[in-house]
Amino acid sequence: MDMTNLTGSIVALVTPFKEDKSVDWEALDRLVSFHLENGTDAILVLGTTGESSTMTDREDFEVAKFVIDHVAGRIPVIGGSGSNSTAESLNKSLGLVERGIDGLLLITPYYNKSNEEGIYRHFTSVMDQVSVPCILYNIPGRTGCAISERNLSRLVEHPNAWAIKEASGSITYATMCAQYLSSDFRMFSGNDDIVVPLMSLGASGVISVWANVAPRTVHDLCANWLAGNTAAALKTQIDNLELIHSLFCEVNPIPVKAAMAKMGLIRPVYRQPLWPMEEKNEARLEMAMREVGLLG
Repeated sequence: MDMTNLTGSIVALVTPFKEDKSVDWEALDRLVSFHLENGTDAILVLGTTGESSTMTDREDFEVAKFVIDHVAGRIPVIGGSGSNSTAESLNKSLGLVERGIDGLLLITPYYNKSNEEGIYRHFTSVMDQVSVPCILYNIPGRTGCAISERNLSRLVEHPNAWAIKEASGSITYATMCAQYLSSDFRMFSGNDDIVVPLMSLGASGVISVWANVAPRTVHDLCANWLAGNTAAALKTQIDNLELIHSLFCEVNPIPVKAAMAKMGLIRPVYRQPLWPMEEKNEARLEMAMREVGLLG
């Protein structure tokens, strides 16, 4: 599916697991339907929220193909294919493209981190050999390195560099990114608590953890901003701040999977090293969910 003009809410979808830690296909089926019915504009599988770092390549490809087949071209499906190994990222990217993915999310090389030229070539080595739009993922809090302004200025010239997922949490960095935005290169917020600020800088929407539990709300926030209903979008952002902060009071995706379990969407099952929430944080999350009507 052509995602050239994609805007709005892209859910960073969780991967549901059974008690034995295998993929819960029935729950995944329900989740995809949930998003199709509630206005989600695109689905991202196999990202940080999807726990792909603890999944095998075979599981990754099976999850991606399952979602692609279920969506059946109604909205774009994007696949996370990042790795700290450029060769592994390329292999995974090519495998996802072969299975019909509409776009790719490429992360900076974590742990080994590399120097500036190495990071540039990490991205271009993949983008040179794939045939779909690519989103550059800047999240230094997870990876230990960032996409420098010099690298961004070069990467935006690549025909397959379609967008940046900006998740540094820095308005200063996002403002720098804004100068490179055009009809050929977009920005999406990677932080649910600053969607409106980044859209005010020209972002086209958000790649959202929050959308796992409130897909219609996140879609409407983005749609309102893009339609010029900025006051409504701002109100939604502010009214949901405690929920958003609660969804990140422990490392993602622990809280969001706990929240989804409370809603009856999935089981609260993680793959180690992730572990269930502390009781005090879970109580905070439940209270925030009740305040916005996600729980009775």
